[in-house]
Amino acid sequence: MKALIATLVCAFTVLGAFGACGRTALAQSAAATPDAAPAKVIIDTDIGDDIDDAFAIALALSSQRVQVLGITTAYGDTALRARLVERFLTETGHVSVPVFAGPATADENGFSQRRYAEQFPARQWPDGVSFVLDQIRKYPGQITLICIAPLSSVGAMIDRDPATFSKLRRIAMMGGSIRRGYGDLGFLPDHGPSPEYNILMDIPAAKKLFASGVPIFMMPLDSTQLKLDEVLRGQLFSQGTPVTDNLALLYQQWTNATQYPTPTLFDAMAVADVIDPSLCPTTPMHIVVDDHGYTRATAGTPNANVCLDSDSDRFFHFYFRTVLGAHGAK
Repeated sequence: MKALIATLVCAFTVLGAFGACGRTALAQSAAATPDAAPAKVIIDTDIGDDIDDAFAIALALSSQRVQVLGITTAYGDTALRARLVERFLTETGHVSVPVFAGPATADENGFSQRRYAEQFPARQWPDGVSFVLDQIRKYPGQITLICIAPLSSVGAMIDRDPATFSKLRRIAMMGGSIRRGYGDLGFLPDHGPSPEYNILMDIPAAKKLFASGVPIFMMPLDSTQLKLDEVLRGQLFSQGTPVTDNLALLYQQWTNATQYPTPTLFDAMAVADVIDPSLCPTTPMHIVVDDHGYTRATAGTPNANVCLDSDSDRFFHFYFRTVLGAHGAK
């Protein structure tokens, strides 16, 4: 009843889907109807460089609250990224999830998990842009596109068919920086916002997205610098499930290539927000992407719900429960 009342009240607000009221109704609805049909999602990822994409995909595959219609790869060598995704799905028992490659672009990053990808057979991957637009036409107003990559594929979708793109239910994205930049964890004075990677790598596409009119739920650096420390890694990797074993293998390749011991699970928060919106409460803002890749909060009608803070302990409790839920913890 509370969720119904909240929904009715929100229908008469001018903030609509972008307002705090809309977010409250969404969270109450998710909490009040745990047996509701899973949310239809498509994940757009640049898996293979940083390690957080793999952890984000593992979370989506482990949750009964989302139905992964497909996974598309974006930016750089999208065919090799698709090959990596296909192997991960095969190794973890999710072969029914289809994989698609978005437009390839120039990319100077090292593909840290190349060995894992190249140990799986290569093939021709169908077009990711066409797949997403076809799914939107099939399920208008129902699909959440989870963007955990530079927005090159998203820009191509908007260019190809903006009317169809506008029929997405919403975008859940890891991207941007409002008050905190890289390394600002809330313990010391912040350095201020940074041009965040997913925005910076394709600024024109980011500008198109924020002008598209699609409801955007934005997880910036302010709320996504979630450190999987040595103790947490040991607990997770010791579980011996297909998912945790493959995450451990990918982690080892990543850390060997980068010499970074501790992953930051930026992208996993974008998936977590779709499953449980209360993990990252948002504020409606009008976001403008400038020519240097900054995401500026300015005066104007809100075009995004932005999560400015999150509880790391609560997030990791949620992550472990979800990823290990089907197997139980040792």
